[in-house]
Amino acid sequence: MQSLDHRKAWRGARTLGVLVAGALALGAIPVAAETPSLPDPPAAIEINAQPVPAFDTRDPARRRFGLLEFRGGLVLTSPAKQLGGISAIRVAPDGQQFIAASDRGRWLRGRIVYEGTRPTGIANSEMAPMLGADGRPLAARGWYDTESIAQDGDTLYVGIERVHRIVRFNYGRDGLLARGQPLELPPAIRKLPSNKSIEALVFVPRKLPLGGTLIAISERGLDAAGNILGFLIGGPRPGTFTIKRRDDFDISDAAPLPDGDLLLLERKFSFAGGVGIRIRRIKLNDIGPGTLVDGTSVFDADLNYNLDNMEGLSVHRSATGETVLTLISDDNFSPLQRTLLLQFTLAEP
Repeated sequence: MQSLDHRKAWRGARTLGVLVAGALALGAIPVAAETPSLPDPPAAIEINAQPVPAFDTRDPARRRFGLLEFRGGLVLTSPAKQLGGISAIRVAPDGQQFIAASDRGRWLRGRIVYEGTRPTGIANSEMAPMLGADGRPLAARGWYDTESIAQDGDTLYVGIERVHRIVRFNYGRDGLLARGQPLELPPAIRKLPSNKSIEALVFVPRKLPLGGTLIAISERGLDAAGNILGFLIGGPRPGTFTIKRRDDFDISDAAPLPDGDLLLLERKFSFAGGVGIRIRRIKLNDIGPGTLVDGTSVFDADLNYNLDNMEGLSVHRSATGETVLTLISDDNFSPLQRTLLLQFTLAEP
């Protein structure tokens, strides 16, 4: 049996507990609010660049390949383990500043350094995790396989293949700390194959017929006829279209040309034939709900050339009026592959 003193002490503690609980409920005693932790700032990383002197390993003097003329290239390495898996890139109109996406849900941005028109290095490079609307890294919630980027002025769109999502970032305002807002997407995107989903994004400039439309293209989501599925999101004529699949190539990326047409970066792999890439030109005016589009090849290459798993494509117009293509490879974080940046000039036929 408890003593009288113990019973008094217990009643006093219980009364105090009730009073404290009541005070907390009424807000009389302040409570330390849980402040969400701020994301880490972008981290500078060192990127070493080894020049690629020739694209054709058998004929180093050769510069012309289909409708492309080789400008130069770089093999990129870094002591930072985060560098790798680069699946998309957008180069600014000045041809120097760029923003890229690693398929592990990280941003990479920096500046391409040139000697004349030949790329020679990467400067001011930094990386940061892509953030969700709650400020947490997208990868922390399983949203990775970030495979594509589209740009509308200060706004960036990122396609996430694994979860069939597209996320919008106010990059112009918040830079690498921008928080992504998921878009409402057509239900058919959810039915794409889990590892062959959204692989290319293009935002159509508003002055063009499909202006304001976000074009999303699957890697190998196929219709009943075996053609590649694409989606028109927003804009004046939303819907679904298809791209003629040829020679077992899949889509790796897409980029708009200054005249409004699209360039599709395609790739294929087989143990018998190895890796192949192709760039096909598609007329934007041919694209619309329910259409099947095709295009002509402007460039084909295989492992006889200096390439790797090329996944990213960007196009910009140089100060001298040339149309410049920048390609980048996804090394899959494998020591057997490379992060390779290549540049070409597009010649008109």
